[in-house]
Amino acid sequence: MIGLIAATLRVATPLIFGTLGELFSERAGILNLGIEGIMLLGAFVGFATTYSTGSLWLGVLAACIVGIMAGLLMAIMTVYFGVNQHVSGLGITLFCTGLAYYAFRVIFGTPANPPQIQPFMQTEFLADVNILGPILRQYPLTYYAMLLVPVVWWVLYRTNFGLNIRAVGENPEAADAAGINVYRVRTISLMIAGGFMGVGGAFLTLSTLGFFTFDIIAGRGWVCIALVIFANWNPIRVLWGAFIFGGVSALQLRLQLTGINLPYELFLALPYVVTIIALTIANRNAAYPAALLKPYKRE
Repeated sequence: MIGLIAATLRVATPLIFGTLGELFSERAGILNLGIEGIMLLGAFVGFATTYSTGSLWLGVLAACIVGIMAGLLMAIMTVYFGVNQHVSGLGITLFCTGLAYYAFRVIFGTPANPPQIQPFMQTEFLADVNILGPILRQYPLTYYAMLLVPVVWWVLYRTNFGLNIRAVGENPEAADAAGINVYRVRTISLMIAGGFMGVGGAFLTLSTLGFFTFDIIAGRGWVCIALVIFANWNPIRVLWGAFIFGGVSALQLRLQLTGINLPYELFLALPYVVTIIALTIANRNAAYPAALLKPYKRE
């Protein structure tokens, strides 16, 4: 049981980063379907930077920067040019995915035998804390992800910047009339979102695996979009949604080891099925930001 809880925290980490990023974007009224591609590009850039420099933290920084740039590109298309958010988001995913795959082949060649790096080690200074030791033995980015949840809640609900984001996401016309620069707030929100997404993808290469593969994100970006709805756009509930998916993912790995005579594909699908069920239940009471998916053009 202790091992399952520890594994749940690790599996939930990239989801927390990605979902908090998507939360920033949607709170400002922009649905960012580019999250899958941004996480993949962050995973690659973080890995490639660490492979070249030998610094894991430089890899995290590079992943964050490339995510911010992808968020800025999304802002240019949706906020300033008014491109359909579905089209631009899927375009970002295709662009970032193609860029990551192309750069990997140019730099490293065939993905058959990908190069490896020494990933982050799990912290040891809390490993001897009685029964909680194995649970607290986590990667550094896992601790940062947990810390970000209350920080994001405080920013959104206790600061003027957070109030501006929520105002822009609910009624951009009224926010503009009150003197809030809607374009700037949405642009900054998308850039913050992209930075979180990039770090979420980098966690997989810099902490969990130590190498990059083409299917490394495996739909986690789409799960993050579902978790935002499950959380009802509340950062604290994001944590519980990530724990549900992470817990079921960790559980299915253990179920495969029990020798149950079932196709392994059924176990792999289990976390996504649970996510769909949770989303279906939560969607009935979801309070969407009123301006979500609605482009704003100042008169």
